[in-house]
Parts: sequence; C-alpha cells; structure tokens
Amino acid sequence: MRYFHLEERGVAVLGKVSTEFPHPRFPEIAPADIPQIAGLAIIIAMVIMVQTAATSRSFPNEEGRAPDVDRDYLGVGAGCVMAGLVGAFAVDASPPRTAIVTATGGRSQLSSIVAALVISALLLFGASLLEHVPNAALAGVLMFIAARIFRLHVMRDIFAKTRGEFALVALTMAAVVALPVQNGVSLSILASLLHGVWTTTRSRLITFARLPGSSVWWPCASSGAEPYGERLEGVLVTAFQAPLSFLNAYGFQSDLREAIEEKPKLVVLEASNIVEIDYTAARILRQAIEDCRAAGADFAIARLESVRAHEALERFGVMKTLGEGRLFRSVDEATRTLRPNAVASEIQAPTPARWRRWRARQRRSDED
Repeated sequence: MRYFHLEERGVAVLGKVSTEFPHPRFPEIAPADIPQIAGLAIIIAMVIMVQTAATSRSFPNEEGRAPDVDRDYLGVGAGCVMAGLVGAFAVDASPPRTAIVTATGGRSQLSSIVAALVISALLLFGASLLEHVPNAALAGVLMFIAARIFRLHVMRDIFAKTRGEFALVALTMAAVVALPVQNGVSLSILASLLHGVWTTTRSRLITFARLPGSSVWWPCASSGAEPYGERLEGVLVTAFQAPLSFLNAYGFQSDLREAIEEKPKLVVLEASNIVEIDYTAARILRQAIEDCRAAGADFAIARLESVRAHEALERFGVMKTLGEGRLFRSVDEATRTLRPNAVASEIQAPTPARWRRWRARQRRSDED
C-alpha cells in the first residue's frame, strides 16, 4: 500500500494509530452525565454478554469440553474493570480474534499472551506500518470470520424442525445487520425474552395413566397416538410440565377446573417438572386445592423434586393448605395411601369433543 501510493487514488486506510502508553486513572464523571452513561453501559453490557456467550459456544474447547460461560463472564468482567481504569474500550470475547486463534492452531491462553506481546511490539516499533493498512483488509478479515461463524446447515435444520425459532433467528440476524449494533442487539434480546414468555404461557395440564402391570405413571399418550394405559376408579393424575408462575398459573387453574368436572375422589398433581413457583402461582395453587375439596376430591402432590419449589410451597403457605400426609415421593405411593382399594380399568375412548380437547392439550404440551 505504501509503495503503490494507493492512498492517493482514494483507497481508505486505517490512518494514524495512537501509541500512548496507558496509565491508571479514575474516570471523571459529572453527576449530570450519569443517566446517559447508565443507559449506554447497560446496552454495552448486553452486547458484551451476548457476543461472549455466542463466541464461547461457537468455538469448541479443548478435548470437546462444554463451554463455561460463567467463567468467561468473570474474565470479561475483570477485563472491563481494568480497561475502565486505564481509559480503554470495554473488552469481550471477540469472534474475529477467537476465530483467527483457532484457525492458526491456538489451543490455550498462551496464544493470547503471545498475541498481546506481538501487538505491543507492533505498536512500539511498527505503528507507522499500520497507518497504511487498507480498511478493505480489515473487512476481509471480518468476512473470513463471518464465514466461519455463519452455519447454514444449522439454520436449515432449525427451519425444518421449528418455524417459530427460525423466525426468531431471522429477526435477530436482520436486526443486527439493518440497525445500529446497540439497537439490533437490544431488539434481539427482547425478542428472545418474549419467545421464552410465550413458550411458558403455552404450557397446559396433562393427564397421566398407569402402565398396565407396573407402578409407573406416564402421560396417557404421545402426540399422534390414542390414550393408552389404565386409570384407577375415582383417581385423576395430572401433571404440569413447566415452572408454575403468573404467566401460566391461570391456564393451570382453568385446566384443573375442567378436569375435576369428572368428579374424581382424588386428584394427584405429578410435580416433577415444576421447578419453580412464584407468589401468584402459589395463590392459584392454594385456590386449586380448595376447588378440588369443594368438588369432593382429596388433593395430593407427588414427586416434587425441586428444592426451590418445595421451599416456595412452605414460604407461601401452600403446604399448610395441602395438609399433613399429602406430599408423596411417587404417584403410586400417593394412590396406594389415599385410595388403596381403587379398582383399575383400561382407559375408554373419549367422546369426540373431549378427544379433541385432550389432543389439543397434548399437542401444545409436546410442542413446548
């Protein structure tokens, strides 16, 4: 570039590079600037977190170990604090640098140390050479990295199996490309959170049946199959396969009220997948217990394996409403204790209307 005089022909170059040695100093921040700085800091933090997580998961660790994103966040956070004390930019796990290190055979932190030493030497003794590096060369490096990160086969697989998540991927990609980085990343994070909320709200109550000749209780059928198993006379075994929160508690209550229209004598809630219960959900659960008792049915909870959920039941008073001897380690233990003489019978084919409702609940649960 320097010898061909391309700068004189309009080729954009990097330009003068500062070689000032960093020195520690505490940032001077005026009180009036704090609101603006706080908002900008949140956006930068989100960008760093997303990019660090994406980099950690996109490039394999040594010997195929799973990525430890928490450790990466700790290292990036320490780096950002040090950068702030010397007036430098915030740092993160850079996809371009990571890809270059991986492509050149780097496998440990030693590669980063060597790279830092090379950059330091270049800044000290070769800064004048960097002035003439074309911006197009830097763009070429970024294009090389993008080709390594962009995995078309994964996107094809997502498109074939879940259109909803593919729409989320497409929206994220379009937002990051078309909008300023901070706006694109913020919109992508918001879309991901809304998708998670939407998925949680779609959870529905499902029914369990006992596998013939065993003590195993299982969902009546998988998607596309007819109900299979046996039920005990007067016993309704249900399950909710998601954390119970204000997002889905009212759907849980509505489904349970519909289920107890059959007038069971015992309702068992299989709670192995309820890993969290918030205040609103606990209030709804207490009301559900009272609804069952008002309908003439006893209520029990089985397989509440989550420590957090158990603590929530104690803290919000659900255990007091449930009463002594109504929390069991298995559905079979609950039914043998509370309905020991119940007669088993095969599940009968439901009426067309109830069959459609049952299939709809099962399909929503399977999709979630």
